[in-house]
Amino acid sequence: MNRDKFGRKINYLRISVTDRCNLRCIYCMPQGGIKLFPHNEILSYEEIIKIAKASSNIGIDTIRITGGEPLIRKNIPYLIEELKKIESIQDIAITTNGILLNKMLPELISAGLKRLNISLDSMKKDRFFEITRQDALFEVLKGIEKSLDAGLYPIKINMVVIKGLNDDEIISFVKLTEKHPLIVRFIEYMPWGSLGKWDEKKIISAKEIRVIIEREFGKILPANINSKGPADNFYINGFKGFVGFISPLSEHFCGRCNRIRLTADGKLRLCLFSQQEIDIKSKLRSGASIEELTSFICNSISLKPEKIDIINHIKNHPREMSQIGG
Repeated sequence: MNRDKFGRKINYLRISVTDRCNLRCIYCMPQGGIKLFPHNEILSYEEIIKIAKASSNIGIDTIRITGGEPLIRKNIPYLIEELKKIESIQDIAITTNGILLNKMLPELISAGLKRLNISLDSMKKDRFFEITRQDALFEVLKGIEKSLDAGLYPIKINMVVIKGLNDDEIISFVKLTEKHPLIVRFIEYMPWGSLGKWDEKKIISAKEIRVIIEREFGKILPANINSKGPADNFYINGFKGFVGFISPLSEHFCGRCNRIRLTADGKLRLCLFSQQEIDIKSKLRSGASIEELTSFICNSISLKPEKIDIINHIKNHPREMSQIGG
């Protein structure tokens, strides 16, 4: 099992398969979109699989597929199916905006997908459009419904809470967990997208969100579930699901970070907020063997920073979230 120089066990790889997306969320991508990577710069599925095999040799056992929007890349079920063949990979999940789920879910399940994260910041039609710049709320809700009907578990709903925009929907999102086995996770508003529009005053901390929830439902209790990531999870007596909090700004969880990221254009990113990226694509395309890639990844992990540097990130912001994979 590989550990970084601070003793953290690294067993989680997030793989971005595309920088393209069918939404233009205000905290993630400019309204006019971004300059997209040329197709020949994007890793092929065969290259991704080779990196995943090398990663599994050093203890990576959990993979999450991200984008952009991963479901818009052709033949994504094929990638899931091939990744599941890697013996030591125990868990494969996908993060999606849910628009294409209703259409693609049977193929995804057939490929072996069991876990889903669905990004949803509003259940109000007009507000959903304001945040995402697309009229697609119905499709997302249908995708969630179909995923529940199919028995996928866990299904996590990720809500980025922005003060003055959607914080009045916190209670409505919690109520989703009353009758459905969903895990609704509230994420602090992070400095992404067009930083000229990002405003620190719009942050609502996880503690503040919890106060709002407990004012309505009473004390929430710690839940003993394995979330595979940084969320702190809780339950409300009598509810079928759970609520979680992801607090990268108010309560840094760097000490228990277990992940690295692979961008769609073949860079290893060791911390979401770090500007450091390591080019594994050149190594791969120069003919490196799986053993050589294993050593390369292991050495790269030794460079993982101890903690995030928000101030430096805000000053130096070369990539949008959709180009990293979250």
